[in-house]
Amino acid sequence: MASSCCIGGFGSSIRTDNLNWEPHPARGLFAFRQAAHGTSLTRDELSSSYAIIRHNIRTYRSDGVIAVVKGKAALELALKNLEDCQSPADRHEGWRYFFEKSNLKAGTDPAEATQLRQAQLEKRESEAQQEIDHSIFPRSKPQE
Repeated sequence: MASSCCIGGFGSSIRTDNLNWEPHPARGLFAFRQAAHGTSLTRDELSSSYAIIRHNIRTYRSDGVIAVVKGKAALELALKNLEDCQSPADRHEGWRYFFEKSNLKAGTDPAEATQLRQAQLEKRESEAQQEIDHSIFPRSKPQE
């Protein structure tokens, strides 16, 4: 399987020609292993979506989501290729990649994925703040 695609707006090329999949005989069609590493993946790892986020560890600035991929193996391959294609100057400036499990569909437009992720972060932050506020200032029960 020799193909490549571009991830992100900064020209990083993700190569998929070095991934070799074969069925894992002990678990049937739902489990696969990556032949090079011999690792078994769970059903969740095969079907989950992951957002790859580019951020700067020096300035704490985020470039947002650069890709949403399906499956742990595709995630690991994408991260490896992003880091392999990253220029030394870019890395020296502090740019890094991290991932998080996501409910976004693989292939979602990065700009849209960034907006949706930001909205989810703000919602979680608001809910956490409400929990803190209620634990510090509990609502008093009406006296009977």
